[in-house]
Amino acid sequence: MWQSLTNAWKLPDLRKKLLFTAMIIAIYRLGCYVPVPGVDPGALDLSGGGVFDFMNLFTGGALQQMAIFAMGIMPYITASIIMQLLTMVSKRLEALMKEGPAGQKKVNQYTRYFTAGLALIEAVGFVFLFNSEQYHAFEAVGGLTLLRGFLVVLTLTVGAVMVMWLGELITQRGIGNGISLMIFASIVSRLPGGILTLFTTMHPVYWVVMAVVAVLVVVFIIYVTQGQRRIPVQYAKRVVGRKVYGGQSTYLPLRVNMAGVIPVIFASSVLLLPVTLASMVPWSWAKRLAEIFGPNSWWYIAAEVILIILFTYFYTAVQFNPIDQADNLKKYGGFVPGIRPGRPTAAYLDRVL
Repeated sequence: MWQSLTNAWKLPDLRKKLLFTAMIIAIYRLGCYVPVPGVDPGALDLSGGGVFDFMNLFTGGALQQMAIFAMGIMPYITASIIMQLLTMVSKRLEALMKEGPAGQKKVNQYTRYFTAGLALIEAVGFVFLFNSEQYHAFEAVGGLTLLRGFLVVLTLTVGAVMVMWLGELITQRGIGNGISLMIFASIVSRLPGGILTLFTTMHPVYWVVMAVVAVLVVVFIIYVTQGQRRIPVQYAKRVVGRKVYGGQSTYLPLRVNMAGVIPVIFASSVLLLPVTLASMVPWSWAKRLAEIFGPNSWWYIAAEVILIILFTYFYTAVQFNPIDQADNLKKYGGFVPGIRPGRPTAAYLDRVL
């Protein structure tokens, strides 16, 4: 591993990308500690579990600090998922996706606008939520005023857009996928505090138990993530001039968990909506709705499980289109043994998936 890093560092272009990626991540982590003006971060306690604690994990503690990057990458992820789901029902978006780089650029532009809109709505919801009886985040600074609320909403919205921009910079000029790296940096930043709490509050026997459980969980996650169903594919022989092409056997890999962690993130974002909207109105039934869908309620847990299952189904359909795969196989002379090319192949792939 160290030898690979040393060899990578010797390459000027790769070294430049590594340094650029590290610089952007450092800027992102710095923004997670710059507080939003006009808010008392000490009034926020998000350690009770549930959706807010989940969001706090993905923002690297920025939500707990009520920093300028408090919303993190969640608005962008939500907007991206919604845009991908819309391609299944919108012919115009589907046509754009098939136009190549130009169409993808247009869809990315729509996603950015959608991200800004979602960030604005969530920022307004956060202002009302953190001004509620549960948090009182504005009492220490003289209460919530129109100007202070506008400043907080503007800061959080711009922060979310800036996080999106930083992630795209890493993708374009750095190493790997910027959004994934920023989520990874946020989660890893919470590990030292969690480990310290484990060692200071629990018996040494629990240290061993937790270490074993952590290793088993990681092994299981890797096993499921890397697991795949291999569909055999045979390519027919083609004679072009004096050369014979094709005739080889290969396989089409279908991952067990093709959707990844995206459905979990999207389900949490959707369940945040009723709580956010309920905090913006003074009606008693709205407060009751917020209690029913509170992070620790059975209704919340049941709704999250159902949403994760539904979003996994739809997102898998977005990631892997059996009809397109069957058409591509037929176009290049490939077929699944025992299955006719075209629609029968698409039906078979859909059934296996």
